[in-house]
Amino acid sequence: MKQTTLNVQSRDLKGKAAAGRLRRTGFFPAVIYAEGRPGVDIQVNEHDFVMMLRSHRSDNMILDLTVEGADKPYKVMLKAMQHHPLNGRVIHVDFYEVSMARKINIEITVRLSGTPVGVANEGGVLEHGLRVLNMSCLPGDVLEELVLDISGLHANESLRVRDVAIDASKYEVLDGADQVVAAVAIPRAEVVATAEGEEGAAADATSPEVLTEKKEEEGEAAADKDEKKE
Repeated sequence: MKQTTLNVQSRDLKGKAAAGRLRRTGFFPAVIYAEGRPGVDIQVNEHDFVMMLRSHRSDNMILDLTVEGADKPYKVMLKAMQHHPLNGRVIHVDFYEVSMARKINIEITVRLSGTPVGVANEGGVLEHGLRVLNMSCLPGDVLEELVLDISGLHANESLRVRDVAIDASKYEVLDGADQVVAAVAIPRAEVVATAEGEEGAAADATSPEVLTEKKEEEGEAAADKDEKKE
């Protein structure tokens, strides 16, 4: 996957007041977490961070964080990001240090590609079930997104987790095999109309016409008897 370098600075001051002053200078507070050691407080240039995000399709990325004064870069993934509730600006980020030799669990966005046959030609409607897949893989194999071709789906067909083609030597899907990723369904109104039509046809097949014919035949027979009596 695409790897990016981001230059950051260490941060000594903490608290809301210090964070507010920091944000007014074009930076925001962040923390680098890792197992077995305290978090490392840093500050990130907001413009540089936003430009970096725009070069990626998703938040799944491996970053080399170069901290001023540190011996070597931190190999991290973006763990959590907070935005201002009104203007949407980034106000805090959590990074998590990873080992490139140790598998991690991650959510990978699912993007559907193509128009299903069942939608284009058979009156079906596309239903997008799972929008992310939970997977286990090495950090270097993390995908920004998983593109699935659904153009071959017919009406009343579905693509389930077990149908997703992945490299099993690199990825383990953690979601249930029977969970539906995408499906082409027939609209309920059409299903009801079809069922009612079948019921009507079945009702016609019970032959009320035959009963009418019987009554007509009985009437004709009675008329014949009356004629004979006369």
